[in-house]
Amino acid sequence: MTAHIVAMGGGGFATSHLGAPTNLDRYLVELTGKASPQVCFVPTASADDPQYINKFLVAYGTLGIRPIVLTLWTDAANAVARIQEADLILVGNGVTVNMLALWKAHGVGKAIKKRYAAGDIVLAGTAAGGNAWFEGCVTDSFGDFRAWRGGLGLLEGSFCSHFNSEDGRVGVYTDAVASGELPGGFAADDGAGVHFVDGSLASCVAEQSQQRVFRVQPSDSPSTSGVVAERMPVEIL
Repeated sequence: MTAHIVAMGGGGFATSHLGAPTNLDRYLVELTGKASPQVCFVPTASADDPQYINKFLVAYGTLGIRPIVLTLWTDAANAVARIQEADLILVGNGVTVNMLALWKAHGVGKAIKKRYAAGDIVLAGTAAGGNAWFEGCVTDSFGDFRAWRGGLGLLEGSFCSHFNSEDGRVGVYTDAVASGELPGGFAADDGAGVHFVDGSLASCVAEQSQQRVFRVQPSDSPSTSGVVAERMPVEIL
């Protein structure tokens, strides 16, 4: 009863040309091992943006899946209950802190943890949806970039998304790891991600060779300014 978690720095169907599914999207569906998996899209971080939901339905509709959309602004109780039916739970981008606050209020985090514990599941997410699985992250939910501890903690450590595409995020993350404000963890460019199996790192993936993943850890060496960023080998999808 394998449990997968894939945290992506950015990319996927939401930013692809004409909204088509990308190799990352196909990779997630294939991980389920099902011919027609039930995919639950969770757009909480975007305030259940209807355009975002429509992009998901159009893109994933070409992949032979059965879709569910978890909307907390309407019919929250039934939506949360259906989490247990999912083969893949895909969490969208947006405002990390607001998402997790709403999840706590509606019991989404507890429901996801229950489904994860049952196994035979793929949890995945882009940016805010990647932050969710870790203990902490870098977020602009408060306006400026800052370190924040408040994820579900299904994975130890921290996560930094959009590593190659947002000025200021890199420095905030490395400073936070160096100071101990955040535990060490992983940073991913748009189009790249980390794949864990049963809580252990299995691989790093990317759609193109220039898209990177780093393992970022604190260091006592005076030559490192308190942090070491190791570029990880990636599997090109």
